[in-house]
Amino acid sequence: MKVRVILEDNKGLVKGWLILGVASLLFAGVLAGLLVVSRTPYVQNVIPWLDFFHTALVVHVDLSVLIWFVAFAGVLWSMYGSSALVIPGFAALGIAAIGTLVIAASPFVGARNPLMNNYIPVLDDPIFLVGIGIFFAGFVLLVVRSVITLPLHKALTAEDTDTRFGLSSAAVVAVVAIVCFILSIRSIPSGINGLTYYELAFWAGGHILQFMHTMLMIVVWFLLAKAIMPGFEVNRRLAIGVFGIILIVAVCSPVIFAMYTTESQAHRDIFTELMEYGVGTSVVVSAALIVMAIASKYKAPQTSHLLAALISSLSLFAAGGIIGFLIEGVNVIIPAHYHGVIVGVTLAYMGFTYYLLPRLGYGEPSYRLARLQAYVYGSGQLLHITGLAMAGGYGVQRKVAGAAQGLDSAKKLLSMGLMGIGGMVAVIGGVLFLVVTISAIRAKR
Repeated sequence: MKVRVILEDNKGLVKGWLILGVASLLFAGVLAGLLVVSRTPYVQNVIPWLDFFHTALVVHVDLSVLIWFVAFAGVLWSMYGSSALVIPGFAALGIAAIGTLVIAASPFVGARNPLMNNYIPVLDDPIFLVGIGIFFAGFVLLVVRSVITLPLHKALTAEDTDTRFGLSSAAVVAVVAIVCFILSIRSIPSGINGLTYYELAFWAGGHILQFMHTMLMIVVWFLLAKAIMPGFEVNRRLAIGVFGIILIVAVCSPVIFAMYTTESQAHRDIFTELMEYGVGTSVVVSAALIVMAIASKYKAPQTSHLLAALISSLSLFAAGGIIGFLIEGVNVIIPAHYHGVIVGVTLAYMGFTYYLLPRLGYGEPSYRLARLQAYVYGSGQLLHITGLAMAGGYGVQRKVAGAAQGLDSAKKLLSMGLMGIGGMVAVIGGVLFLVVTISAIRAKR
């Protein structure tokens, strides 16, 4: 693929958002190791800080999903936006970085009271909540700048049409997510607090934020496919259809607030159905298109590390989607589902990071190690979610650790043991990503 030139004024923004994302993964990875060990049979008995499990889990999820994903949105939007409003762009980056530091440090300065609500779990503590508020302010400023600058870039070629449409659509969806967060908070009845309050506050906006993440993942899939297969092109009408379906569904979603009260079950159910049916079709079409192209056009072994990331991303996202159809009740099948789809997004971003590093003036990543990393991380996560899905089928509950898991049968022990082994393999894969990426950053050309 002919690489488009990143505008010099925006290159600092691209680097800054990438480093913020990698830094959030670095700390999240440390917490991930503790979390996996704390749920692995027998090993969990020698961990002296199980009371720290939920606190660490909250911060891990927010760093590895919310902040990493938003930071990579900043990478993509800064790459393809014009150089207008550069100062607000750096302000958004700085504000988000300060919020990230507060969130990461909060458990170590006394923040407690973990609440395991969906999408954006929180520590119900002023320190942590201030950090989330600061990060959200940076996100809002990033989205506003992106909505303005993406259409203004005049130097994009015809080959960039599908990319810019996808990125612009994702930015509009981000605006809708922000609106849904605000509407949710404003409409929560007085007297509701604690876990229920944050569950209602983040339910609608959290769902729409997943629309944004999915659209950006599809954009990266297309970009990786173009880098791997120079002859690969996305049909313009197909691209508009893929992104247009998600965009239309998302833009219409605030109407739900006029139809159902925020605390009603119907409100919760309809947002879930929007994500299931509004996103699913576009993902399936995009994945099928790329898989067929790989089977017929792949002839570039020098991009095998990018291919490894793309295949692993497609596989994990598909596995997570399939497991989603098995969900019944509140058990660990639920985290098996969302770990699959979340890691699908993460692997796509990891692959694009390898592609991007030398184009930002950093060194070339080790292709051999990068290829190994993608397969190790992907296979580890596949074992991890397989173990969780099996354990959920045997009744193991989610969001618990230690003896509270009730591992009273060989099937439960074996399933959670598989989960633990896969999780530790995935942690090794995550460490390899950091090693490859940081080594390339340090080896500037």
